[in-house]
Amino acid sequence: MTVSRTRSTVGSRRTARLRFSPAFILLSCALPLAAQRPSPATWTLTPDVQKAPPGSAVTARLNLKLTPPWHMYSLTTPKPGPTGGPTATTIKLADNAAVAKWEVFVPPAKRSFDPNFNIDTETYDGEQSFLLRIELAQDAPAGALELSAQLRYQLCTEKECLPPKKVTASAALEVSPGSPNPAAVIPAGLALFQPGAAAPPAARPEPAAQRQDLGAFLLLAIGFGLAAIFTPCVFPMIPITMSFFLNQGAGGSRLQAVKQAAVFCLGIVVLFTGIGFGLSAALGPFAVVQLGSNPWVNGLISVVLLAFALSMLGAFEITLPTGLLTRLNMASNRGGYLGTLIMGLTFCLAAFACVGPFMGTLLAASVGGDKLRPALGMLAFSSALASPFFLLALFPSFLAKMPRSGGWMSRVKVVLGFLILAATLKYLANIDQVMQWGVLTRERYLALWVVLFALPGLYLLGFLRMEGIKRDDEVGVGRLLLGVLLLGFALSLAPGMFGGRLGDLEAYVPAPAEGAAMSSGAQAPARWLKNDFDGALARAKAENKRVLVAFTGYACTNCHWMKANMFPRPEIAAALDGMVLVELYTDGTDAASEANQKRQESLFQTVAIPFYAVFDPGGSVVASFAGLTKNEAEFLKFLQSGKPGA
Repeated sequence: MTVSRTRSTVGSRRTARLRFSPAFILLSCALPLAAQRPSPATWTLTPDVQKAPPGSAVTARLNLKLTPPWHMYSLTTPKPGPTGGPTATTIKLADNAAVAKWEVFVPPAKRSFDPNFNIDTETYDGEQSFLLRIELAQDAPAGALELSAQLRYQLCTEKECLPPKKVTASAALEVSPGSPNPAAVIPAGLALFQPGAAAPPAARPEPAAQRQDLGAFLLLAIGFGLAAIFTPCVFPMIPITMSFFLNQGAGGSRLQAVKQAAVFCLGIVVLFTGIGFGLSAALGPFAVVQLGSNPWVNGLISVVLLAFALSMLGAFEITLPTGLLTRLNMASNRGGYLGTLIMGLTFCLAAFACVGPFMGTLLAASVGGDKLRPALGMLAFSSALASPFFLLALFPSFLAKMPRSGGWMSRVKVVLGFLILAATLKYLANIDQVMQWGVLTRERYLALWVVLFALPGLYLLGFLRMEGIKRDDEVGVGRLLLGVLLLGFALSLAPGMFGGRLGDLEAYVPAPAEGAAMSSGAQAPARWLKNDFDGALARAKAENKRVLVAFTGYACTNCHWMKANMFPRPEIAAALDGMVLVELYTDGTDAASEANQKRQESLFQTVAIPFYAVFDPGGSVVASFAGLTKNEAEFLKFLQSGKPGA
């Protein structure tokens, strides 16, 4: 029986009154004939092997053939709501004592608008092949085993839908203790179905590294906003601006001052968040993963940060055109909330010389991440920067307790200049690694970092004469502690120049040269082939091993972290020892990187890095793992899933 979309949608609660008209009688007579027409869907279940021993894993292909123009809904289709909706396909293996565990792997589904339900749906059409991975019980009895796949699905065309239907597809498998252990290989393009998943199986999630460090990025943005408050361009303006708010309105009412401060803060937030949205628009509708590895992008970021750093160190002053500031200041003098809003914008531009370095560093850190990351970062930054103006409007008595402006602000500016120079090195190193020049090696990079972190420490302790510290100034407790911390951090980097590991900092420094000696007691690095997938497969066939492919990047911080901190761990290193290892770089400027990127995209529908996959010697994908993880057990499970019989 067909259910036309012109009468009602599937799952609707609407009822219709039946009338015994001639048309109804003819329709009733036609129902048995419609029910007898051949089903548009044909299912078959075929095991990949005929015999398997107890405790082994086997695969069985569940093939679907759909007659055009019918389509079937995916396994991840949402449940029907109050106004109706399509029925998701379910695939279940019938309970059997000889089966310990089973999983379903599904092909990519098509996502498009469905006129039957007026929503976007995920569907299959034509011929499709699903895969059941079945683990036999250790005590499975010898003899014939019937495998039965129980299916429930709904078929539709663009104009009509059939009611949901249940069918069973069966096949026989012989449990034979003496037979060889088969390799349960999962072909490329199939994804493990996880019940309850809201997204289609074919859709790749955001890179794990981009998801898990968003909180840290926003905390960094808030920290930058708070630090910018204590710069010479911002801090002295706080009491002046607050005096203006407190004298506004009839009788200088406190409520009026709070409103004015809120509007002033809104001007700050609007300007910086608008800059973030502008960068988001420039990145396009989707963040480009390789943008952070682009030499031109890294070069531009390096020049901007270098200019800001030199400016904070006193080499020159960055100023905006005075004509622009004059016009904005005249507009702010009109009074009212609009004038206060414009005054907030003017304040931001006037403070650009001190705020710009924070803003540039923050925007540079957001490149290559989620498309909204620049806007979210600038929203957090500007909210923190505007916070003292609003808080002091609520509690004006604290204004008298604020520390006075002085030489300490100049010291903050100088220290930040050195730190921004150290950050600039990261982007210069990205260029060097992607272009493979070998100029900024690990040893040279760390030597420069040691100097750049030691210099502000020496400056704070009075050994380096620069603006903000006079010859006869006493060293306060705060200066002493911060100077010692900076010197201590600088000295802690020195072992990395001589083969020592730096823990989480390995993600931000160049990797050791291939074959470089390790410090005593460190786990020896695994041997990796580079950009030679075919050679890795040939070696795997000769040695009867599996292949671990690491899709990685020269400038990928999370890739560096995984190689430096995850792979040397004893259990992980032991698992890697039985595999052929190959790194496929995707962010270089050579033909090999382009070919590797195309290979990754065609096999896994993603270009995010790091990305790991296990192949059998024949070149079929056995398992895959996306992104960075600090969970050793999780990554070890992935590596072990690629072993025969796993």
